[in-house]
Amino acid sequence: MRLGLRLMALNSALFCICLAALPAAADGGFSHRDDLTADDKARISRVLAPPAEFDRPERFEPMQGGAGTSTRRPSRDAFSHANANLSFEEQHDFKVGNGLFKKLWTSSPSSTRASDGLGPLYNARSCQGCHLKDGRGRPPLPGEKAVSLFLRLSIPPQSDAQKKALAAKEILRVPEPTYGGQFQAFAVHGLAGEGRFDIETEDIVVPLGGGETAVLQKPVYRIRDLGFGEMHPDTLISPRVAPPMIGLGLLQAIHPGDIQSLADPEDVDGDGISGKVSRVRDPATGDLTVGRFGWKASNPTIRAQTAGAFSGDIGISTPDLPDNFGDCTDAQAACRAMPHGAQEDLGVSEAPDPVMELVTFYSENLAVPTRRDFDDTDVLAGKQVFYETGCVACHRPKYVTSRNADNPAHRFQLIWPYTDLLLHDMGEGLADHRPVGDANGREWRTPPLWGIGMTEAVNGHTRFLHDGRARNLLEAVLWHGGEARAARDKVAAMAPDRRRALIRFLESL
Repeated sequence: MRLGLRLMALNSALFCICLAALPAAADGGFSHRDDLTADDKARISRVLAPPAEFDRPERFEPMQGGAGTSTRRPSRDAFSHANANLSFEEQHDFKVGNGLFKKLWTSSPSSTRASDGLGPLYNARSCQGCHLKDGRGRPPLPGEKAVSLFLRLSIPPQSDAQKKALAAKEILRVPEPTYGGQFQAFAVHGLAGEGRFDIETEDIVVPLGGGETAVLQKPVYRIRDLGFGEMHPDTLISPRVAPPMIGLGLLQAIHPGDIQSLADPEDVDGDGISGKVSRVRDPATGDLTVGRFGWKASNPTIRAQTAGAFSGDIGISTPDLPDNFGDCTDAQAACRAMPHGAQEDLGVSEAPDPVMELVTFYSENLAVPTRRDFDDTDVLAGKQVFYETGCVACHRPKYVTSRNADNPAHRFQLIWPYTDLLLHDMGEGLADHRPVGDANGREWRTPPLWGIGMTEAVNGHTRFLHDGRARNLLEAVLWHGGEARAARDKVAAMAPDRRRALIRFLESL
């Protein structure tokens, strides 16, 4: 632990020294950064420049999460450590938030009055139930009920009022009239769940360079045993696995101008990449802002994402989303007739502040683990492949966070998340044909890659992409289409040793 603290402190100090040593020339394209001085901009442009050679690691590269990077020995708990640069008081809040994140909620009425209000419909009884070990969800095994994979539901707008609400970003999608925005298989005692769904797969054989082949499995979802009648005939369904929780506060601390500067929705530069910003309304202010969380970048803040998960996944009301019946719709009369956890002396919310504040703080401060094997010859060769094939066009390696971030621990940190947080057309193979806000049915937010190589150690599986269809990292790459098609085709065609080096690089993140 002392060694880890020394490494963290050294990283922070070296970053400052590095910036101080760099000459202050032009602003390096950071004119949008209103939080930086002219000297800052010039120096940061040098720090963020792509590598000129790949025979050695870049400075600070192992510390993916800046000074907050966890340098603890890799283990199954690798995603559950606090940012290393939190204050003593913040570490206390993190630990309390951790307890609330793991808390099992119960149905009402209950003798545990501060823990009741579950459901009535739900997908899990705790945040940890979906984000096991703060990591990545997976599709259910044969015979299991889905927990860390769920189905989003919506329908096309049916009225002018709904069209206007969508255009004004007052809503991002129209919920299915009976089953709401999410399909929930679990319910409290005395109430039936919404139903079940099965997953069938179709094999797709992909030829690879060097005479190798890969077999992709395309999932097909079939809903059955509906508990509240038929769904709308135009229901749109999108499966989602729970994403890993690490580094969220640092992603929130990326200056919005840095995200906007990467957008090229009309592909003006002609490189085939046309990422666009997701614009959503901040629930706290009502203002339009940059969406950066969720598979479709439909949430602007971690607090908004947390409130949505409490409501939709667990059926727990919060000050932000106060409906005590969660995702139960008016058409589900039996659901809305069930008791809930609102109590006169404890307030309307089943998870009032400080519960929401503490869970949000915990979610904002889960540390990114340090890189492994970053100086390995094969890993460096794989990094070169990652750059040469064009993966970095969307999976942008590094940023320096805003000096004005809410939490001092997140300010002015050199981080390596490998994402641009933009929406990209990923092709027909990954399309869910379900629009959400600015994201059409073929577009997804670029997911961060930091920590991806620890998935098996933390969660005991290697399932990737928005629905966990990819059984390993190579399959995840081969599913890329649309704007990523050219890079994907290069990977498929390259010699096997280069392909293996690319995977070794991804496993080191």
